[in-house]
Amino acid sequence: MTAARITSPAERPQLGLRERKKIKTRAAIREAAYRLISEQGYDATTIEQIADAAEVSPSTVFRYFPTKEDIVLTDEYDPVLEQEMRARPEDEPLFDSLRHVLRKVVGFGFEEEPAVSRLRTRLMVDVPAVRSRTTESMQVTGRLLRRAIARRTGRDTGDLEVRVLATAIVGALLETSLYWAEHDHQDDLPDLLDRALSTLEGSLVR
Repeated sequence: MTAARITSPAERPQLGLRERKKIKTRAAIREAAYRLISEQGYDATTIEQIADAAEVSPSTVFRYFPTKEDIVLTDEYDPVLEQEMRARPEDEPLFDSLRHVLRKVVGFGFEEEPAVSRLRTRLMVDVPAVRSRTTESMQVTGRLLRRAIARRTGRDTGDLEVRVLATAIVGALLETSLYWAEHDHQDDLPDLLDRALSTLEGSLVR
């Protein structure tokens, strides 16, 4: 998920040379990793190969991505999710806001990089290390959702109901991604998210 892909060029802040170089390097590493993994598989792809294909050193790869799993999974959609939730009308039902925001964020990611979206979710199914890292990384998403839910409902982020609902939504996102990949990406991903959220609408937090 990437904030820069959702904002228009006119809305984006002007970045300095150093920042632009970092973005370019990060993108080159990810693109090299996706290409190599698509060609030869996840386990056969090494950090050294990725570094060579991206024309950087292995230490540079690790500076941007602590693990190989992070190269596959890291994106910038979490801040967008929170930003979009803040932009929804305050009197809109919570699940209507969540449905709108998740469809928008996931939809942008799939429209921009459909092949990458399929590869990532397929790796989540096939590679235990990727699936485990996915679960860890989604804790960040959970914290953002807790803040968004608490703000909308007037509750504290530490309230049990808020924590349970945020965790349930994170679980729904993960299981939806796995289901999509396990069924050969035949279904519409945003529609699957709608179905997943519908199972949570009976929650006590509204």
